[in-house]
Amino acid sequence: MSDGEVLTYHLDMVTTLGIATALLIAGHFIKKIVPFLERFYIPSPVIGGVFFALMTFALHEFRICDFTYESGLKDVFMMAFFTSIGFMASAKILVRGGIGVLLFLVCSTLLIICQNLAGISIASLFGEHPLLGIAAGSVSLSGGHGTSAAFGPELEKFGLSGGLSISVACATFGLIAGSVSGGPVGKLLLAKHRITCKKQDSVSDDVPNNGSSQVHHITEGSLFRAALVTALSIMTGCLAVKWLSGMNIIIPAYLGPMVAASLIRNITDHTGHDIAIPSIDIIGKISLQFFLAMALMSMRLWELKELAVPLFSILAAQCVIIALFSYFITFRIMGKDYDAAVISCGQCGFGMGATPNAMANMDTMTVANGPSPKAFFVVPMVGALFIDFVNAILITGFIKILS
Repeated sequence: MSDGEVLTYHLDMVTTLGIATALLIAGHFIKKIVPFLERFYIPSPVIGGVFFALMTFALHEFRICDFTYESGLKDVFMMAFFTSIGFMASAKILVRGGIGVLLFLVCSTLLIICQNLAGISIASLFGEHPLLGIAAGSVSLSGGHGTSAAFGPELEKFGLSGGLSISVACATFGLIAGSVSGGPVGKLLLAKHRITCKKQDSVSDDVPNNGSSQVHHITEGSLFRAALVTALSIMTGCLAVKWLSGMNIIIPAYLGPMVAASLIRNITDHTGHDIAIPSIDIIGKISLQFFLAMALMSMRLWELKELAVPLFSILAAQCVIIALFSYFITFRIMGKDYDAAVISCGQCGFGMGATPNAMANMDTMTVANGPSPKAFFVVPMVGALFIDFVNAILITGFIKILS
């Protein structure tokens, strides 16, 4: 090693997995002892991953050493996570969920488009790469840490230096901003329109989670079926992506398995076959935990220093945009009543953070003003089953247009 050169250590697959596991454990422990992290629903792998990234940032800045990582397992976990999202995209559930679910999906889709257009415009005003606006748009805000970790490397491939670090940093900002902005929006709506809670019937029990009215027990058999159908979707989707690339049609690697899973889900919904959706959901959530830990531990935070001003400007604008969108658009589309006000409150957490942030916003509002069964049905239905699927397709489209 010559003078001034930083020593770089390459961590193999086993070591990378071991560190990611340690970071998950550390993240869970830190979250339990720091109430702030629990209150704002900061995911445990984010806590552990960011801690490790800060450590590597210090090592880099003091020119002690750098690390590179084996990405094979991370890519597998990413595929499994997005495949599980594909399995949640059931047309049957969308129809059975009623007009409320469809309308909120429309609101959330419009918000994704607004976030990306605003981000691109502000990034361009600062003379930055337009993909910076996507990273600080729906990738990190409507998408959250999972989508950020998946699309960050894709943005880097198309020319955005530090795409992963930028996306994850914006997603962390969004979790906090989304949690503190929903309450004021809901309160203003109630005061402006003089809305009060009315006695409501509970949401019908015949609209089930994940599309089945049966009680599912997680067993060795159900997990085995889930693993098989997940692996089948990944294989089929990857073959489709490879076939399309041979025709000069380039799409992200995860999109093929996600679409394949969606097709399998809708076929099995039609034929009545059981593919163990709850078990698939568990596989997806576990995969997301490891994927996030591996992605975040490899962040190169030193790449963010020169983007502080444009990035803060974009995020500040996004806060204003989502508040105005929720107040003027979501409220009207959802019916201009008490339920619509609660959903608008949730939209702030949903559009800048994650579904748990939306639920927390709505819970705070309904505790003070009265229940809203419709809101607590519609928002998590869209958040858990549909929005990630729609967001991934829209982000891919924006990247293609800008590249």
